[in-house]
Amino acid sequence: MTIQWFPGHMQDTELFLKESVSSVDVVMEILDARLPASSANPLIDKLCKRIFRIKVLNKKDLADPVITKLWLNYFKTIQTKGNGCEAIAITGTDPADTWRAADLALMNIKPSRSRRLRIMVAGIPNTGKSTIMNTLAGKKIAKTGNVPAITRQQQRTALKNRIDIYDTPGILWPVLENQAGAYRLAASGAIADTAIDYDDVAMFTLGYLINRYPDAIKGRYQLPGHIEMSNTIMVLEEIGAARGCLKKGGGVDLKKASELLIRELRSGKIGEISLESPEDFSYKTI
Repeated sequence: MTIQWFPGHMQDTELFLKESVSSVDVVMEILDARLPASSANPLIDKLCKRIFRIKVLNKKDLADPVITKLWLNYFKTIQTKGNGCEAIAITGTDPADTWRAADLALMNIKPSRSRRLRIMVAGIPNTGKSTIMNTLAGKKIAKTGNVPAITRQQQRTALKNRIDIYDTPGILWPVLENQAGAYRLAASGAIADTAIDYDDVAMFTLGYLINRYPDAIKGRYQLPGHIEMSNTIMVLEEIGAARGCLKKGGGVDLKKASELLIRELRSGKIGEISLESPEDFSYKTI
């Protein structure tokens, strides 16, 4: 299955970003800490080369902390090469944690008496942009949800410390050429479930989890000790059997088992999981 998802309103968002990016001081790009490379929109890198950026690895509470440290070190290496970019990992629902990202902007670009600091929050769908906006404001100012493309238009909010922050709709890029990255996006919830095949995404994801986090899979689903972990279909069948994902008349319903696996991955019930690490990529610019 080839995964593509680019709703019509995303084209409008792309045009908006091109028109608005020059009027802000800082771009805060919200990434999913579980997949910082796959959740980075190349369009933002293209449009924001001359603007100070902060790569915010959100949902760190769901990610593998060891891998998150590797990503922060990776971005630090890039920053030392002079690309005007910082990186920080946060949990977007934690006020103190989230303000560390805003304070990072203040440390690098100071507001003046005559002009407030303008920060644009950007990123792909379902990385937690609106949640971060609400946390910074201390109240609900933006719609949130566990489905992509909740935000449909720009929102501006005045924060303390002379900061104006601008929210933007989540935007993917028209062609997802890296299909492995597309599968990781689908597993995380960045792509609408209506645009994916749960069975395919679950098989891809389970293969990765078996390779990187076998103990987490065994522990969560109480898999029998004799099971052959290299047989992905067998493992999925055992997961379905353990959780009662059965067809009428008997047999495991692999579709239900696939949906269960993806839901529990997204919610963090399987454990602190990262879906990629810097070692998975041969290129040097993310």
